[in-house]
Amino acid sequence: MNLEEYKKTYNEEDAVGWDCITASLDKIYGTQEPQHFGNQLPYSLGGENPLDGLSVYQSNQQEDHFHLVSYGFSNLYYDEEKIEAEYSDFGFELTFRIKKQGDENIHWAMNLMQNLAKYVFDSGKWFEAFHFIPTNSPIRIGYDTDLVGVAFVQDPELGFIDTPHGRVDFLQMVGITQRELDQLWENPKLEETEKLLAQLQLNNPLLITDLDRK
Repeated sequence: MNLEEYKKTYNEEDAVGWDCITASLDKIYGTQEPQHFGNQLPYSLGGENPLDGLSVYQSNQQEDHFHLVSYGFSNLYYDEEKIEAEYSDFGFELTFRIKKQGDENIHWAMNLMQNLAKYVFDSGKWFEAFHFIPTNSPIRIGYDTDLVGVAFVQDPELGFIDTPHGRVDFLQMVGITQRELDQLWENPKLEETEKLLAQLQLNNPLLITDLDRK
């Protein structure tokens, strides 16, 4: 899409990238209205949370789980200077699939995603498929879980999209144990993370994070 086509298709009020993300989710969830959590004050103006928004969908694929999707790592709004870029801003949005554990609490997961966003925004470093990172505590504080880190993989359902501002990969967070984290630190190559996630995927194709997994 060139500048002329961009101007004909969109105007300055359009959330161009945001709408592309939502359109991709609509293909999976149809008319389901997600829970949406937005920012009252943008991070750039002193707001607490870096991400512009987080949507939470209810999925029954494989097993009942929450499917969280971020809005904010990619270029969300009208921007003539960013058309035809290879990647939209950081080039990804985060997703997180969480098995329902008998409660509806997903705020811990949103906090985790916001903390990862602070790391990206403050450091300028970004995530790619098969990266991993420790969370320096259980991923859900106050819950008896062995998961103490996160690995990243392309979301099995969402994959990636091409937007007028460039490509956006949907990177799914997958909770990992201390044993698995130690294994990756011993040989921190992308191939090792890929191998670990492929092993987990044998019995868990959507790589849904189960806080009770040992």
